[in-house]
Amino acid sequence: MDILRTPDSAFEGLEDYDFEPRYSEVNTAAGTPIRIHYVDEGQGPLVVLMHGQPSWVYLYRKVIPILVGAGYRVVAPDLVGFGRSDKPAAQEDYTYARHVSWISEWFMGVGLEDVTLFCQDWGGLIGLRLVAAMPERFRAVIAANTGMPTGDQQMPEAFDAWKEWCATTPVLNVGQVLQGGTVSELSREVVAAYNAPFPDDSFQAGARVFPSLVPSEPTDPEADAQRLAWAQLVAFDKPFLTAFSDSDPITGGGDRIFHKLVPGTTNMAHRTVQGGGHFLQEDQPEAVAQSILDTFGVASD
Repeated sequence: MDILRTPDSAFEGLEDYDFEPRYSEVNTAAGTPIRIHYVDEGQGPLVVLMHGQPSWVYLYRKVIPILVGAGYRVVAPDLVGFGRSDKPAAQEDYTYARHVSWISEWFMGVGLEDVTLFCQDWGGLIGLRLVAAMPERFRAVIAANTGMPTGDQQMPEAFDAWKEWCATTPVLNVGQVLQGGTVSELSREVVAAYNAPFPDDSFQAGARVFPSLVPSEPTDPEADAQRLAWAQLVAFDKPFLTAFSDSDPITGGGDRIFHKLVPGTTNMAHRTVQGGGHFLQEDQPEAVAQSILDTFGVASD
């Protein structure tokens, strides 16, 4: 497995981002270690923030200080292939199962327990697999603009178009993708920060292939694993809050699936985040932070 690593210089001077990088290595089937980057800030009850495709921890730069200021420890990893984490160079190196394995190994290696998880996009597809596999390590979950498809459901046309575009577009400008998935106007500096992990197209194998890894057929390689995960999630009775945004054409309505199936959603103050696109952390960071704090019964002020 050929592994690429974005130079540290690419992350110098990013707007509103000065968190100390931390790293942990996980193994691969080929025996080549992969370095996973994460942010670990603050002291107190533990919150884990998980991003999706094609973003990175930078997406949470406005959320982290709010939580730290409220007295919490915040840990946020970059998925393999994104941000400051290592990037396998070949698209075939990326599978759903491998990502679950890599993040599970990182999670256990860092020693995370009594976790409140906020997960969005692929942060949910991977993070909720961890919740299903080790529910004893989680105290609460906040799911935002995400899902756990098994391949038994029809995917939205918008998702099919997105998958095709990622696979075939000659130029994948990640910063512009983030702009397209937000309601607010991003500055040139912020767009550049989202592009920073990808010096050229050779670093973008993960960004291009991730949509095709979402189970879309009942016979998908991960369909059975997803069904097994759901069998655990339907027994998860700890606090489970949904905070989906009002302007996401792909995941809209997905919160109702969790409400119907996960017992921990009962009597929770679920909310629709107004003025939020797919990347609601960028549009409404205060609302994201508040959704997390609400599971502790703590006000952000």
